[in-house]
Amino acid sequence: MTSSYRAIEIKNLTKLYANGRGINDLNLEISQGEVFGFLGPNGAGKTTAMKAMTGLIRPDRGEVKIFGHSIIDQYELAMSQVGCLIETAESYPFLSAWDNLKLHARYYPNVDAKRIEEDLGLTGLLKYKDEKPRRFSLGMKQRLGLAAAILSRPKVLILDEPLNGLDVEGMIEMRNLIKYLAENEHTTFFISSHLIHDVELTCTRVGVIYNGTLLSVDTMENILQNFATLENYFVSEVERNGRTSSSIPQ
Repeated sequence: MTSSYRAIEIKNLTKLYANGRGINDLNLEISQGEVFGFLGPNGAGKTTAMKAMTGLIRPDRGEVKIFGHSIIDQYELAMSQVGCLIETAESYPFLSAWDNLKLHARYYPNVDAKRIEEDLGLTGLLKYKDEKPRRFSLGMKQRLGLAAAILSRPKVLILDEPLNGLDVEGMIEMRNLIKYLAENEHTTFFISSHLIHDVELTCTRVGVIYNGTLLSVDTMENILQNFATLENYFVSEVERNGRTSSSIPQ
């Protein structure tokens, strides 16, 4: 695999906090068009890693490159093709869903009214386009956050718990949207989650993170050839690495 096909390169990425949490010596390569699942329980270091990947926090050491551009030294170039949703989906509560996206569109030269309309349709918000997010449920706010993330047709999407707050129908729609973008627009996804079942149904490759350490990385195809479920694989990896399985995500 040549470097031109590496959408994301993470080398020795480390960020440790005073309470001992964080990430330690994270190494990963994500190929273009891949749907990568970052699986671990709450507090495992998923959000810390994603904040470091998007320049929201500065790591203690290590580096992240997106399409060959360093997040630290070439931030604007690195992030120019990235959409992200980290932690809470924020919006302007007294503007309509449409107007929220119109504000985002000002930052991108190729986003017009037609694209906003298409974007709202993709995320299931078209019939709510004139409603204000202050009246939205958590799941609806999450949809709007995802709509903002994909608005400019980014080549890389970094999503922190994107299914958070969605009902079953919403989860199915979002999984289908992720698969559609990966297959038809060759969008690269880096998705963190503690929801094992959804990772199993969505991702092509999975990395297991536990207590800030990346335990293993494998394709979903290989995992399901050797284990009955992704959950079985997760338990095996945690136990094989000498850790307790008391915090297994559900």
